[in-house]
Amino acid sequence: MQQHVHVVINDMSDWQPYYPSQSLLTANEYLSTHVSRTRSHILNLCDDLSYLSTGYYVSLLAEARGQRVMPSVTTINDLNNFKHYQLLTNVLDKSASRYLANYTDDALDLIICFGVSDIDEFNGFARQLFERYPCPLLRVQLRNEGRWYIHSLTAGYLNQLDDAQQTMFGDALDAFNKKVWRKARARKEYRYDLAILYNPDEAIPTSDKKALNLFIKAAKEADIEAELITAADFNRLLEFDALFIRETTRINHYTYHFAKKAEANGMVVIDHPESIVKCANKVFLKELLEQHQVGMPRTELLLSGTDINYHEIGESLGYPVVLKIPDGSFSIGVEKADNAEQFKATAEELFAQSTILLAQEFMRTDYDWRIGVLNNRPIYACQYFMARNHWQIYNHKESSGRAKSGSFETFGVHQAPKDVVKIALQATRLIGDGLYGVDVKMTAKGPVIIEINDNPSIESGVEDKHLGYELYRLIMADFGRRLDEY
Repeated sequence: MQQHVHVVINDMSDWQPYYPSQSLLTANEYLSTHVSRTRSHILNLCDDLSYLSTGYYVSLLAEARGQRVMPSVTTINDLNNFKHYQLLTNVLDKSASRYLANYTDDALDLIICFGVSDIDEFNGFARQLFERYPCPLLRVQLRNEGRWYIHSLTAGYLNQLDDAQQTMFGDALDAFNKKVWRKARARKEYRYDLAILYNPDEAIPTSDKKALNLFIKAAKEADIEAELITAADFNRLLEFDALFIRETTRINHYTYHFAKKAEANGMVVIDHPESIVKCANKVFLKELLEQHQVGMPRTELLLSGTDINYHEIGESLGYPVVLKIPDGSFSIGVEKADNAEQFKATAEELFAQSTILLAQEFMRTDYDWRIGVLNNRPIYACQYFMARNHWQIYNHKESSGRAKSGSFETFGVHQAPKDVVKIALQATRLIGDGLYGVDVKMTAKGPVIIEINDNPSIESGVEDKHLGYELYRLIMADFGRRLDEY
């Protein structure tokens, strides 16, 4: 699909230092003229983005018109409320920290243009800010009160730039346009464009290359052009209508930044950032499942720096005790203690990674059930067996240094125990309507939830072994439905 870029400013004189452009509009022209919706991108450079200002309405109407706009209303509101809730702290990298170590004043002002700083040493810092707050121009003030911190973060304006900053802005805009809002390459016309985020170097990928290619093939049948992207393509995200994350998600990670940016710009996204937040932390899941009386192993929270009675907790849960960090995945950060001494020693080791741990009763089973759920419907069922001579599905302590996993067996959903499927659906309804993989253990007292994965593995020859290609068609058809309904 062809993409059009429109630059919106308050006063044409603000653009005097730059080359003339047919895509230039005043805010009044934009607000009074319905610009074509066809893949239009709006660059909002108005000199006032306060709440309900003309600049605010430019972004608001752009979103209402189905256009991609920078900054979005969400970004504007986040910047306007930065003092009330700082969404980004402790982002100074080594280069910036070295610069500040030799800086004698207690305050430093920065201009950031499309993620590029006017001080080279702060370019890494500038990229991080731009990724969290996608705004063409940002003004940052750093202050030192025992440590350096972001004192203020606001939108910057063209009429505030000096000559050197005007040159930097022009160069950054030119580079940004070439990278991001360039004309799409010629290709077959599909109704929608889907970005599939993956990491080709991930040790335990959520989808292998064959599965990714099957997603791309199935997308075409749903009238969607799918393309694999990586972390390096963050600034290209707005070229697409939807995002499908096929990489292990974490909160303090670019996968979450991709999801947040997609959500803020009105894209269909799986995994939705809310699902990532809810599923990524086992402490949240424990409280959620307990509150709604969904079966799970008996669990105690351990808080670093408090007086923990390991003997009493161990006796209550029974040995062995399983210890987990809240945000581990693929059995990473999960340990087992066979007695009180091991319990305390293991907990103290894990406290180096997290201030809260979960101590959980151990349930010995040969396998865990995994029920795949999409839009509150079960779509596949697997048994994941424990790794050989190990108590977990993944054994990360192999002498080879490579994680080993157990075998598996795949079933039709109708072949899985009904109460296993039922509890999986109970759990995912508490999270959302995305794509989830629910790990369930079957015990003498019935099924219990071990984990809800917002980014479940879908590998060729494993999860698709029963449905085959139909599994990929189901997921891509659901993207088509979401895009049609948006």
